[in-house]
Amino acid sequence: MARPLVELPKAHLHLHFTGSMRHSTLLELARDQGVHLPDALVQDWPPQLRATDERGWFRFQRLYDIARSVLRREEDVYRLLREAAEDEAAEGSRWLEIQVDPSGYAQRFGGLTATLELVLDAAGKAARSAGVGIGVIVAANRTRHPLDAKTLARLAVQYINKGVVGFGLSNDERRGRARDFDGAFRIAKRAGLLAVPHGGELSGAASIAECVDDLDADRIGHGIRAAESQRLMERLADRQIACEVCPTSNVGLGVAPRVADVPVKRLFDAGVPIALGADDPLLFGARLLPQYELARDVYGFRDAEIAELARQSIRASTAPDSYKKELIESIDTWLADGS
Repeated sequence: MARPLVELPKAHLHLHFTGSMRHSTLLELARDQGVHLPDALVQDWPPQLRATDERGWFRFQRLYDIARSVLRREEDVYRLLREAAEDEAAEGSRWLEIQVDPSGYAQRFGGLTATLELVLDAAGKAARSAGVGIGVIVAANRTRHPLDAKTLARLAVQYINKGVVGFGLSNDERRGRARDFDGAFRIAKRAGLLAVPHGGELSGAASIAECVDDLDADRIGHGIRAAESQRLMERLADRQIACEVCPTSNVGLGVAPRVADVPVKRLFDAGVPIALGADDPLLFGARLLPQYELARDVYGFRDAEIAELARQSIRASTAPDSYKKELIESIDTWLADGS
């Protein structure tokens, strides 16, 4: 009998703030605030997306921006994070790192600093309520000017040891090269923040190499295109740079034609650490647990390999060392209990 994946302790390291919202919450908030939602976010949800061309990416961003527009009150932010933490706990996730660009909310919540402080307070309350550790990653937008990224990096540094654990770089990597943001990442890394840029999603292996070489990345958001280069996979494996692989998202955006085409097993077999993630459940319709189900049912991972996937997610996280040890022991127990 298969071991229940919901009972497997795991860390979730690739989840975006607005994208973590429950679909039911989006519908409720939109109704209460009189926000008209397109069919793709209502009866045709989850939307059919293909972001491998500019038009498709624009549509994805438009839907994301519409969803973000319903977060208008501080209580909405507290609700979003409380529900996200509850959903993590329900799926066996014991540590969450959630990514936010405060710039997208600053106008309605009193500026960058006030927005980040609101998110951090809401994350702290959600963590205590749900019993899930939560770290916040401040993410710059690669379609904006690198000076904006430096501003965000300086802001993030001020909140080390207050809930901020990393600095990221998101959005369409075809519209902003990693090396253009090296100054922001130097600020973050010097202060001790983890560097977690997106790479190797919509662009190829060279995009990942830039993240490693120019940004000194500790993890790569997505990173699946590393499978196109044996040499790059060896580098990632040697340096134990984890890829935050999000299979459902990769198919949802047209990066891979089918779930089976996402090279999860190839990366794993090459020794590249993997942290499975959901990316934006609000737009792709699946949270963390279904990614582990795919590992078993589609990619053919045996339970011992699934346990190692969970360990890799814990090791790649910023959870305290004592908590990592506790979680890894719990994973070992999960594996032993089914023997």
